Amino acid sequence: MKTILIFAALVWGITSYGQKIPEKSWQIKTALLAVPEEYREGAKVYGYDETGEFTTLQEGNNAYICIADDPQKEGFSTAAYHADLDVFMARGRALKAEGKAFKEIFDIREKEVKSGELKMPDKATLCVFTGTVNPETMEIENSYVRYVFYMPFATGASTGLSTSPMPAGHAWLMDAGTHRAHIMITPPKKE
Repeated sequence: MKTILIFAALVWGITSYGQKIPEKSWQIKTALLAVPEEYREGAKVYGYDETGEFTTLQEGNNAYICIADDPQKEGFSTAAYHADLDVFMARGRALKAEGKAFKEIFDIREKEVKSGELKMPDKATLCVFTGTVNPETMEIENSYVRYVFYMPFATGASTGLSTSPMPAGHAWLMDAGTHRAHIMITPPKKE
């Protein structure tokens, strides 16, 4: 009997650990922090339902799509990207759901973009909003936004940018020469 009780407690602990899903309104409010202010109204928002499943929380009618913080991941991070990237992002989520690792996802999408099977815009923006959640007020503190400008197959030579990571506040080109080439701009963190 003691073994059964210990097993039941372990199962309850495993299934309830990390399962606290924030309210839909809070997910929408905080996801929109990643969007430039003039595009917040009308942005589509993806997030998590009460079971933790990825879903649409708010339909949109402008060029931005947001993703709420994943309650299963440590830390707080939301993202917003131009709607032209949605097919590309959805493909990445689908491959991840299949259990594919980052490198596999990268290679599959690279092949699909090169073949034309997966459409990738010639340029598009992604903003990542990061911070910490104050557990008393539920406000986001110590926040900053990292900007990513996708330019598939761009190189250091075609952009004039370094392809080596640069200090915060400087732009550089990551994944140069690939479908996922993008200019990274990380502002200095607030003191």
